[in-house]
Amino acid sequence: MAKTKTAFFCQNCGTQYAKWVGQCSACKEWNTVVEEVVQKEEKQSWKTPSSTKRKISKPLRVNEIPIDKEIRLNTIDLEFNRVLGGGLVPGALVLLGGEPGVGKSTLLLQIALKLPYKTLYVSGEESQKQIKMRADRIHPHSENCLILTETKTQNIFQQIESTEPDIVVIDSIQTLHSDYIESAAGSISQIRECTAELIKFAKETNTPVILIGHITKDGSIAGPKILEHMVDTVLQFEGDRNYVYRILRALKNRFGSTAELGIYEMQGGGLRQVNNPSEILISKNDEGLSGTAIASTVEGMRPLMIEIQALVSTAVYGTPQRSTTGYNAKRLNMLLAVLEKRAGFKLGAKDVFLNITGGISVDDPAIDLAVIAAILSSNEDIPIEKGVCFAAEVGLAGEIRPVQRVEQRILEAEKLGFNTIYVSKNNKLSLKNSKIRIELASKIEDVVQALFG
Repeated sequence: MAKTKTAFFCQNCGTQYAKWVGQCSACKEWNTVVEEVVQKEEKQSWKTPSSTKRKISKPLRVNEIPIDKEIRLNTIDLEFNRVLGGGLVPGALVLLGGEPGVGKSTLLLQIALKLPYKTLYVSGEESQKQIKMRADRIHPHSENCLILTETKTQNIFQQIESTEPDIVVIDSIQTLHSDYIESAAGSISQIRECTAELIKFAKETNTPVILIGHITKDGSIAGPKILEHMVDTVLQFEGDRNYVYRILRALKNRFGSTAELGIYEMQGGGLRQVNNPSEILISKNDEGLSGTAIASTVEGMRPLMIEIQALVSTAVYGTPQRSTTGYNAKRLNMLLAVLEKRAGFKLGAKDVFLNITGGISVDDPAIDLAVIAAILSSNEDIPIEKGVCFAAEVGLAGEIRPVQRVEQRILEAEKLGFNTIYVSKNNKLSLKNSKIRIELASKIEDVVQALFG
C-alpha cells in the first residue's frame, strides 16, 4: 500500500493547501480549511483493466471530425426535456440541486418510474421500503426501474456491471464514498473523487448519470465549486414551501440553453407538469383591483403572462420603503426616478411595494412598462381595464423601447383572451389579421394618458 498523506482543503470552495491557514485565499472565508486524509493509490477504472481496452485519443483536424446526429433519450417528462434542451444526452452527467424538502428525490423517482429504459435508482439516504412507499403513490407499476441502497462506489459499479442499466440516478452525491480516499462521506475529497469515477463511467459507457446534490445555507450546491465545473448540466429545483408550485431552472447546460424553465405543481401523487404556466401566474379575480398589471415575458422559448402587483402608500417613517418580491430592487428604484423626472409623479415620499405573483422571479426588461402601470394604478387608485397587458422596456429618458420576440408575446396574449397590448412604437411588426388591438407608444406620457386620462 502506498504511503498515507494528509492535505488541507477549504470546505467552502475546495482549494487545497499544504498546511493549515485561518483564511482561505481563494474565497476569503475564515476557519473553513480542514485536514483530510488522502490515500495515494494507483486508481483503477470503474471496470477492471482486463475487461476493457483503453483507447488512445489522437488529434484530428476540425474538418476531419465526424459529426453524427445527436440522439437524446426522451424522459417522457416534457418540462424536464425542455430544461435539458430536448432530453438526456448519452454520457452526460446532470447535477440537480435544491433545498431540503423541495421535491428533488420525488422528481427523479417519478421520472425513473416512467422511463421506458432500464433505470438504476441508487439511494444512500432512504431504504428500499421507504422508496417503495413513495413509488406506490407516484407510479405503482414499473418494470424498468431498479432500486439499490448503497453508498460505496465500488459496490455500485459492481451492480451496474451486472444489471447494465441505460440510465443511473444517484441520490445523493454527498452520501457516496470511495475506497481510494480515506475521509468521511460528504467531504471535499470524497465528493470530488466519487464524481470523477462517475464521469469516467458515464463517458466510457455512454450512459447518462443524474446526481442529486445538497445545497448550503446561502443556496449554493454543497461541496467544492469544481463539482459544478466537472458535470455537464447543473439544474436548480426551487420553490417556496408556502406554494405548491416548483420551478426547474438550468444554471449550466453544455447541450442546450440555460434560459429555459420547467414548472411543476406538487400534489399527493407526485409532481404535475404545468404546460400552461400563465394559469398559475395570473389570478382569477373578476373585480377590477387597482395596482395590478399583466406583463408578457419570455423565458427561453416559452412566452408567459405574469401578474405584477404594486402598493403605493404614504410613508409613515422618514425614509420611504422600497420592497420587491421576484423583481430587481435597483431596477424598481430606477423606474421610480424616471416616473418622477419624466412624468411628474411625486413618489419620493411614498412607500412602494412590488410583487410578482406565483413565487416566480423575472429579470426580463420587457416587464418595465407593466411595473410602471401597476405603480401608477395603485398611486391613483384606478384599476387598469380588464384585458389589457404590456410588453415594453422603459429607458432613462422615459421612452418606450422595443423588446425582442414581440410577436410571440402578442400571440400568447391573444391566445389567453387579452384584447389590448401596449408595445413600443419602434417594434417592427408583421402580424396580419390579429384579433388583439396593438397600442403603439413612444413615451410614458402616452401610456399614462391612455390608461388614466
